Parts: sequence; C-alpha cells; structure tokens
Amino acid sequence: MYRFLLTPRWWGINVFVLLAIPFCVFMGSWQLSRFEARVDEHRSAEADAAADRGAPARPLADLLPVDKQTSGKQVTATGRYGEQLLVPDRELDGRSGFYVLTLLRTDSGKALPVVRGWLPGIADPAKAPAPPKGEVRVTGALQASETPGDNGVSARGGLPSGQTAAISAASLVNLVPYDLYDAWVTLDRADAGMTAVPAASPSGSGLDLKAFQNLGYTGEWFVFAGFVVFMWFRLLRREVEYQRDARLGIVPEQESAPVPAPARAPGA
Repeated sequence: MYRFLLTPRWWGINVFVLLAIPFCVFMGSWQLSRFEARVDEHRSAEADAAADRGAPARPLADLLPVDKQTSGKQVTATGRYGEQLLVPDRELDGRSGFYVLTLLRTDSGKALPVVRGWLPGIADPAKAPAPPKGEVRVTGALQASETPGDNGVSARGGLPSGQTAAISAASLVNLVPYDLYDAWVTLDRADAGMTAVPAASPSGSGLDLKAFQNLGYTGEWFVFAGFVVFMWFRLLRREVEYQRDARLGIVPEQESAPVPAPARAPGA
C-alpha cells in the first residue's frame, strides 16, 4: 500500500519535509534564545540601575559617551541654568504630563539637558518652576539621547515654541543657542513641587516591542513546523485513500493521486 512512497514525487516531498522541520525548529529555538537573552539583559539592567542609585556620582566627562555600561550611572555636573523647554506627552505612574527640561551651561562651553522634574497635565510654561539662579551642582542619572518613535518618545512635529518632543542634541540644536552634549540627566531629586523622573533602561536592554517580536517569531516557526507535519500526513492519508479506492475499482488506478491545481489569486 505504501509503495508510492518510493516514487520520485514522494521522494521530493519527503526530502522537503525532512529539511523543513529541523530548519523551522532551529529558527524557532534561535528566536526563543534571543527573547531569553533580552529578558536576561532586562534583569541585569534593573539590577545595575538599583546598584547605580547607591553608587557615588562621578563627573560627567568620565562617563561620556553614553553606552549600555554608562547609561543610568550617577553623574554630577556644575554650571548655570539657561534656556528652559517643556517635553509634552510624557507619562509617569499612569498619568499624562510633561517634563521640565532646562539647559545647564557648564564650564566646558557646552550645555547639558537636565530634566528637573515632571508635572501632570498639558504642557504649560506657567506651571513650570523657574530654574535656580547662579551656579548650581546637579546630580542625577545619565541618559542617552532619545530617538523619536522609540520607547514611547513622541515623533510628532509642529509643537509650540518652547517645546520639544525628544530629548536629544539633534532635536534641540535648532531650539537653543548652545553647543550640546549628546546626553541628558534626570535629577534624583526633582526641584520645587515636581516629581523626579526615573531613569530609563539602556536602549535594547528592556522588554520592548522587539523582544516580544522575537517571542512571536518563536511561535510562528514552531507553528510552521507543525503545519509541515500536518500537511505531510494529510497528503499521505489522501494518497492511501486513493490507492485503496483504485484497488476497489472506485476510481481508475493511476500512479498517484492527482494534485489539485493551485488556487488563483483574486484578479489573476
């Protein structure tokens, strides 16, 4: 009954199945390993962030440029506050509000964006406390420049004067008359009536959309493997039934069951 498995057509089907299943399993396992690696990175980043909060602050220059190892580290910088901007559409503890971003002009001649705190509601300059006068020393968590569209950072344009969607040198260069550091700092203790903004995990180390895409791809590859097995058994059963019907004289005996023509795409 199963002699048809030795025909050239079934040799091709069997070889395809024997190659496709291990490939799908391998790709699914690889995607799963990528997800697990991201989970480990997320846990490591959280542990590092907790350790960083208790570590002594270091001078800003010692931790630049910002990377996965320096992001979230405690830094200190001295200078005078200058231009102040608002960063709208920022959530904190499930509430919508805005950041108060002030440029700290340092002795190096560059300005460091400093998030002095968060306030609820629509961004309004009248709500934002004025920065302290004179020379100040700030301490907070070092952060990498934001990229619009990533991790909840708004990418919309056309904001009112005095507002920016993203905290980055590229976004601020046309808004303030200073040379800028390609980094920013969120204060450990917010100024006057504002809420401190917690440091974000380094880019690529959190359980973001890409991490869950890896998990989704894992499921897809394993589903593909199961689909290949299902289709092989379906073809096998169909062939066995055809051979049985041919022996009973129900249908004319042929070498194999006819293969239905593929369905045409709509409009083809």
